[in-house]
Amino acid sequence: MNVIRMSGGIGNQMFQYALYLKLRSLGKEVKFDDVTEYALDNARPVMLWVFGIEYPKVTREELVEMTDAAMDFGSRLRRKVFGRKSAAYYEKPMEYDGAVLDMDNAYLCGCFQSEKYFKDIEGEVRSAFRFRRDAVPEGLEGMVREYGRQIKDSVSVSVHVRRGDYLDAAQVYGGICTEAYYDGAVSYMTERYPEARFFVFSNDTEWARRWCAEKNGKWGSGRFAAVEGTTEENGYIDLMLMGMCRHHIIANSSFSWWGAWLNPAADKCVVAPGKWLNTCECRDVFTEGMVRVDAEGVRL
Repeated sequence: MNVIRMSGGIGNQMFQYALYLKLRSLGKEVKFDDVTEYALDNARPVMLWVFGIEYPKVTREELVEMTDAAMDFGSRLRRKVFGRKSAAYYEKPMEYDGAVLDMDNAYLCGCFQSEKYFKDIEGEVRSAFRFRRDAVPEGLEGMVREYGRQIKDSVSVSVHVRRGDYLDAAQVYGGICTEAYYDGAVSYMTERYPEARFFVFSNDTEWARRWCAEKNGKWGSGRFAAVEGTTEENGYIDLMLMGMCRHHIIANSSFSWWGAWLNPAADKCVVAPGKWLNTCECRDVFTEGMVRVDAEGVRL
């Protein structure tokens, strides 16, 4: 049996569940540890319920055995003398690690942010990530319906701008999705699609509203619209609406990566930042056909 340690927000959880589906397709028994990471005070909630997904969970006894964490005197003494014999396996930092697919009896820790893990079962993954009909909270149906209409009736381009926690961790995420990056991405989209209309998704709505007003002054009134009405608790609605758009400008974020991926259209255009993180190369996060634009707004 393998166990995947679930971590992060809905984007990371989707990558981990996609890996689960791949391992299951290989005939492996797989369970999730959705307790360890989410016992922390600042942990995000598990959000896979929005797809109606249920999954097998590892028991406390199984996890203790797998991580060699028993607290009886004999176990503690053995670990002190001989070291811990944990089955934990840590994915290579932000790159496709094919060894993960060969693991048995492993406690798998990582983000697994690459389509390479599940490209050959893409149909199964798409079937799993269909939003429940009752995922939209009561009172927001009208808002979602109206945004959906506008997206469907235009050459819609989703634009994701991640702020908040990304500003606090600038050493990892900063200097990548710059103003020049977004200007370069928008310029590329308007050249390809002169009638493009941009729907801006952000975890800072007030900022997004001001940003759209500025861009409308530069690119033409009414071209940019901030998507409003969602909160941290129901931010998955943004993911749903992103997937409805025809084309996409993503941030270095698993959230907008999935927003673009959920659009099944073969002719979609996805613009991505030239690099994903400042701390590692992350070359395997980019999918075939992505157009990459660097921090200076130059297409690579």
